[in-house]
Amino acid sequence: MGVVLTGIWRMFNHQEQFITFGMDNAGKTTILYQFSMNEVVRTSSTIGKSLRASWSTCYTNTECVIVIVDSIHIEKISVTREVYKMLAHEDLRKAGLLIFANKQDDKECMTVAEIFQFLKLTSIKDHQWHIQACCALTGEGLCQGLEWMN
Repeated sequence: MGVVLTGIWRMFNHQEQFITFGMDNAGKTTILYQFSMNEVVRTSSTIGKSLRASWSTCYTNTECVIVIVDSIHIEKISVTREVYKMLAHEDLRKAGLLIFANKQDDKECMTVAEIFQFLKLTSIKDHQWHIQACCALTGEGLCQGLEWMN
């Protein structure tokens, strides 16, 4: 699993604290670069599993958990258990869940509806959630996801 990234995002004069995570090569870093610099940056794999134990130290004051899903590789969409575990944490009891279904520009990708069913999102009752189709390389769909956070 990729590294957990935390950030503060200014949008509409409102400050949001969020946690971002996803599987390797799902597009986490590319999306964060799109948010901060509006450009695509080629990256190598980030740290990953070694940070998993320390994730909960980032939860305080988090308003939204952002999960980046690689829509092409179904075998990499195994984040479900991690998401449910995170959302059960006391510090995240009021946090929303935004899922970016990345790589929607690829004709082999799963649709948002397929990802919705695969992740069993209807079982999340205590948190507001939204799934947003996107393409990290072009930035398409990213602003809509941020608007939902607001």
